[in-house]
Amino acid sequence: MLLKPFTKKENTMKNFSKKSRKEQKEIIELLKNFIRQNGSSYLQDNNISSIGIGYKIQRGKRTDELSLQFTVNEKVELDVLENIASKPIPDTLEVGGITIPTDVLERRYQLSYEIIEDISDNNRKTRVDPVFPGLSISHVSGTAGTAGCIVYDKENQTPYMLSNWHVLQGDNGTLYDNIVQPGPHDNNRVGLNRLGTLVRSHLGHAGDAAICTIENRGFTEEIYQLNTKVRRLSEPGLLDKVIKSGRTTGVTFGVVERIHVISRIYYGTNTGMQEIGCFEIGLDNNNIPANGEISMGGDSGSVWLIAQDNVATDIMAGLHFAGEAADNPHEHALACYPKGIFEKLGIVPSESEDIKQISSIGYNPNFLSNKVNVPILSDTTKAFLLEGCEVIDYTHFSLALHKERRFAIWVAWNIDGSQVKRISRSGVNFRYDKRIPNKYQIGNQLYRNNDLDRGHLAKRADLTWGTMEEAKNANKDSFFYTNIAPQMNNFNQSSRDGVWGNLENAIFAEVEIDHLKISLFGGPIFQEEDKIYRDIQIPQEFYKVILYEESGQLKSKAFLLTQNIVRLEILGLDEFKTYEISLNELEERGRFTFDSVLYDSQNNLQIEALQERRPITSLSQINW
Repeated sequence: MLLKPFTKKENTMKNFSKKSRKEQKEIIELLKNFIRQNGSSYLQDNNISSIGIGYKIQRGKRTDELSLQFTVNEKVELDVLENIASKPIPDTLEVGGITIPTDVLERRYQLSYEIIEDISDNNRKTRVDPVFPGLSISHVSGTAGTAGCIVYDKENQTPYMLSNWHVLQGDNGTLYDNIVQPGPHDNNRVGLNRLGTLVRSHLGHAGDAAICTIENRGFTEEIYQLNTKVRRLSEPGLLDKVIKSGRTTGVTFGVVERIHVISRIYYGTNTGMQEIGCFEIGLDNNNIPANGEISMGGDSGSVWLIAQDNVATDIMAGLHFAGEAADNPHEHALACYPKGIFEKLGIVPSESEDIKQISSIGYNPNFLSNKVNVPILSDTTKAFLLEGCEVIDYTHFSLALHKERRFAIWVAWNIDGSQVKRISRSGVNFRYDKRIPNKYQIGNQLYRNNDLDRGHLAKRADLTWGTMEEAKNANKDSFFYTNIAPQMNNFNQSSRDGVWGNLENAIFAEVEIDHLKISLFGGPIFQEEDKIYRDIQIPQEFYKVILYEESGQLKSKAFLLTQNIVRLEILGLDEFKTYEISLNELEERGRFTFDSVLYDSQNNLQIEALQERRPITSLSQINW
């Protein structure tokens, strides 16, 4: 860990959300390791119910100051602590040389299993065939919880139903006991309602989870009232939006308020108190439940999915297992991280090879000796957020996606000229990124039956370097529609244009580049006057910024390509032109800001206005 201690002037963890993505990850990792190493010792205090990472709360409102948050059963004055066998929590803690503020919240948790009240949606508590997630389910001797999602055996692809340990096994159960759907509380004809048997379970730091077989019934994977299947797993971050479908409260929305939490929960006479790794979810103020309850008894085992624009994605954020105690005025829920429980139970989210997670190598800001971060958007509300982040990673490149225009705002990629592999594009098709709803991507409906090209923003050949596996993954990833834009006359292919398509090749030929490494930013320029074709605005300008180092000095060149489109209905196209452009002008046109380290990389280049300058017609005109 390369973090340096913060000075008092830096005021510890305030303005955490404004730190770079890498700094945020490093600090979170540092605190996560601290909790793993020390969390159990704090939980020996009977008044402390959990420890985790969250934004500090002051006067009932969330601040932008990151803290180590402790929850306690009771908040009492210091002179009363001794009477309840508890000790005070210090105002700050030293973690890896950094001063971290603490926060103390009054919360007490209980399992979301014991039934508090009946539900009005009878569809969830009846026996169904085929069975599907979101319904009532339980151990044959239990009450009722929620069927979370369909999962598959990692080795032989056998389908199972996922729920909690305390729903499918519980304090008195054992492996291979019968599981019923619905649970006995909802229908006591357990002999007729048998679904299968308990085959695997886990209760511990990795979570509270179990799976059962599905016998003599069909099944569908769509979660009730969310109309989506679990296809991918995530580790949610602070303030991510999530949504679940539970037996008792139905569809409820939430916001992740604490991460990397260790909670202390009572599991019954035989099992006693257990420490469970999890994260905490609070109310989404834009989607408050009618009864104000984010979870109630009977919701245990439901799956929290990442929500985008109030719609459930196919990304599982967590497995719900506990909520606030009934006498607590606050409303929060606890969920297990999916990765840990999937590993413990030997399961995967789908039987299909097509849903394997896309590589997250992404653009590397430290690829050159001078660190260069991705551009900062002037209006982040225009960007699609994947798991709460505008940066979407692929193999050797990353991008930000415009929600309304449905093309990339910027694409950032690295090229290692010493490791380039020749990979055939044969058999690789253009396709949607399944992590992103199709409505935010433009597919073949734009390119069908015309001469409009599906142009790579990050060129396929730029990305196929590294190990052979990396190169093959990058080759495939380059064909996602998120990296594609409508381009005329194949202008991004080096064989068709002597300037634009050959920029990367030319710099390797003309410049003594340090370590044969370059980084690039590129994408379309969005303008209100862009012409509309098939109800889609077609960008008329594209940009590319090439970053390289010569004798340790960072340099950059920025270029703009215009494609003057006329009579678009019949695709009558004018010649496209390439210009050199300053970074400042590009920032104005693109409505984003480059890393400040680039400001001196053009050596104060002065370029005349675009309408007055001449286009570049030969690579020899470029002064690298």
